[in-house]
Amino acid sequence: MGSLYSEQTTWLHRVPAAIKLIFFALLGVLQFLLTSPTVLMGSALACCMLFASLGRAVYPARKLVISVLLAGLLIMVFHAWMSQPMLGVVSAMRLFSAALLGIALTLTTRSRDLLSVFERVLSPLQRVGIRTERLALQLAMMLRFAEHFFVVWKRLDDAYRIRTGKAGGLKLLAPLTIKMLISARHVADTLELRLGE
Repeated sequence: MGSLYSEQTTWLHRVPAAIKLIFFALLGVLQFLLTSPTVLMGSALACCMLFASLGRAVYPARKLVISVLLAGLLIMVFHAWMSQPMLGVVSAMRLFSAALLGIALTLTTRSRDLLSVFERVLSPLQRVGIRTERLALQLAMMLRFAEHFFVVWKRLDDAYRIRTGKAGGLKLLAPLTIKMLISARHVADTLELRLGE
């Protein structure tokens, strides 16, 4: 499976995965507790500065960031049409900030490190008979497939642009779905073999 993880080492790569996950989770929750558009704009600016501080490491995710910006713009247009422009601004700022934090985490943290964090956090549940290693694996796989989705989408879009000179848009939906289903089947088969050993 493809990955957005950047081998270009940054200061955030050196921060332990557990600290990043906790810090970004708290910041993400804070975005939804704030209601002032001005404060949220300041928060979005701070997230932009954090993201920009990663330098060349953000290059693999540039199209993903553009898609988040477009989604935020559509949200603002929709709410403006519904005569709720400030709600649109608030929603777009929350989306943009949370997305930048998530992308920064993905770019600077290996999947195995996140899996290790999940296993440690969930370990107390073993006392009540819950098999936490499988739950941690499910969480890690969910994050991994979300990341893989955007990697595959980028590759398909790049291939389509080379052939036609235009963006793929909705035309990529069918091949993207097929590729994701094939990837999911391969992963399921591999897990079945390994867990059955």
